[in-house]
Amino acid sequence: MLRKLLLSCGVVASILYVATDVAAAILHPAYHSFRARAVSELMASGAPTERLVDPLFLVYDALMIAFAIGLWLSSERARLAAGMLLAYGALGLLGPTLFEMNVRGSGGSPTADTLHIALTGVIVLLILATVAVGAFLGGHRFRVYSLVTIAVMVLFGVVTWFAMRGIGTGEPTPWGGLLERVNIGAFLLWIAVLAIARLRAAREPLLLVAR
Repeated sequence: MLRKLLLSCGVVASILYVATDVAAAILHPAYHSFRARAVSELMASGAPTERLVDPLFLVYDALMIAFAIGLWLSSERARLAAGMLLAYGALGLLGPTLFEMNVRGSGGSPTADTLHIALTGVIVLLILATVAVGAFLGGHRFRVYSLVTIAVMVLFGVVTWFAMRGIGTGEPTPWGGLLERVNIGAFLLWIAVLAIARLRAAREPLLLVAR
């Protein structure tokens, strides 16, 4: 029962992330823009959305850690991917706390932005590695789906990087936010699919996961 509860945290975490993003848009429409603003800007130091999203993103990271523990307990094969997810969740806790970026165009210390970008880079690499390793936790269809997910994240990650280059200087970043959300959404969907697959396997031990 505990393992199933922990595995279900993967689905809940993905839903919470999207809900947090949407809630910020509803409550702060003048500031939030899915099309142009990065998700990191929602928790930037002094941003109007910071007080809303910071605690919710911390809960998201805690749920991801719980899911990673459930994945670890689900099988020995899953432990490498689970360990990477544990690291991802732990590093994610630093984003809204110690490694917040500056509000766009505020003229804050460039060190804060540099540290945030460095943390984000490590997290992105962890995400890609997790999906690559996690691809082998299921059958053929799940492996193909995981490879497609990696391709989408790499493509949109590169495009997002070019689209967001002006964020540190306060310059417009049209479509950067939307491109980034496609990238993030691909990972969140993969997490939810993996969680559901592992929950199905827990109920039916003879079922081939995502065959």
